[in-house]
Amino acid sequence: MAAGGGGRNVPLCSAEHGPRAAQHDGMRRDGGGDPYWSRPESRIWTVMLLLGTCLLYCARVTVPICAVALSTHFDWDKKQSGIVLSSFFWGYCLTQIIGGHISDQIGGERVLLLSASAWGFLTVLTPLLTHVTSAHLVFMASSRFLMGLLQGVYFPSLASLLSQKVRESERAFTYSTVGTGSQFGTLVIGGAGSLLLDWYGWESVFYFSGLLTLLWVYCTCKYLLSEKELIIPIDYLMRGLTISKQTKVPWKQLFKKAPIWAVIIAQLSTASTFFTLLSWLPTFFKESFPESKGWVFNVVPWLVAIPTSLFSGFLSDHLINQGYKTITIRKFMQVVGSGASSIFALCLGQTSSFCKAVVFASASVGLQTFNHSGISVNVQDLAPSCAGLLFGVGNTGGALLGVICVYLAGYLIETTGSWISVFNLVAAVNSIGLCAFLMFGEAQRVDTDSDYMDL
Repeated sequence: MAAGGGGRNVPLCSAEHGPRAAQHDGMRRDGGGDPYWSRPESRIWTVMLLLGTCLLYCARVTVPICAVALSTHFDWDKKQSGIVLSSFFWGYCLTQIIGGHISDQIGGERVLLLSASAWGFLTVLTPLLTHVTSAHLVFMASSRFLMGLLQGVYFPSLASLLSQKVRESERAFTYSTVGTGSQFGTLVIGGAGSLLLDWYGWESVFYFSGLLTLLWVYCTCKYLLSEKELIIPIDYLMRGLTISKQTKVPWKQLFKKAPIWAVIIAQLSTASTFFTLLSWLPTFFKESFPESKGWVFNVVPWLVAIPTSLFSGFLSDHLINQGYKTITIRKFMQVVGSGASSIFALCLGQTSSFCKAVVFASASVGLQTFNHSGISVNVQDLAPSCAGLLFGVGNTGGALLGVICVYLAGYLIETTGSWISVFNLVAAVNSIGLCAFLMFGEAQRVDTDSDYMDL
């Protein structure tokens, strides 16, 4: 996004020329003008992408939902379960930046559908292939690693697709609507998956998620894309795998800025603790309250997260429109998202009441969504011309730290025999990110050439 002010602010990492610009020109030539979706098209795509995000999380959370059943079936201890759960994030952190770059070149919808097809087939085949091999731990860890590779491209591709197809005046609503699919997906697999697990066994959860994903891919290809759009020319693919000089990002200049490091460290912390709770909460409830119903503790926290996410966005915009400084609101949202949520996570480790545990888990997960109005949008405040790449860098680091935290959580449970240590870990990691953001966070652009900065 180019800066305003008559061209006096020069973005350090503008990509309005090169392959992406050529792609937009091509759309104008082929389509006769407007590269954006019409309003009816935008509505249909928004619904379909919301469903796609929902199914992404359905597939992602199959193993955490089935963790106890898998451990019993394959005779795993907590350390081995931690290896399987954390393997996803090793793959997830490797494909985000390249996924976004390729999407900019060949179209985000193509990358989305290719990856969804692959993870759908993988999810369906996983239970079948466990009967073929005897090395179940190695196979399941490898399967989760591959799942991470395939799903790592989704959100960068989604960002690329919406930035190219949705008008700026409609982009915020579209992003927020599609983004709620993450909570809906966790909610769906938490409810339906828990029932399927109780009725038909862990294999049925994988079949349910995988087949629905393949159905979504089929419907999207059949009703929303033409045959021409489904074909990926070799030269487009090769162009997507290369980075021209014009689109290289000046990391050296950006990484000299303290606010950039502050938001990246905060994103590392919040992403890793979210992954830790997402991976281990089902096991915590199953072991701490064995008589409890899975559809309750796998549904209620994520049901609460939907309205809290929407409310945080509304509150943030409202306060800024009332005249409060942007950085003050960003930091306030982060205090709630990282600080207050950690307090409820600590309470979760201290209670012996199932009802209180559900309330504390719901509060912790729900308040974490305030991060969306804190650091998640602060990246756009700091560097709108390359926010996607910077988000990818932070999310990649968050996934790497998530691997460590998810495995470390399993190790702590196995060695201490207590879940308190896990929630202490979540609170400690959140505190580090929050302190960095409170000390060094800013909301002014840093991606402009200082020689042309407006004073």
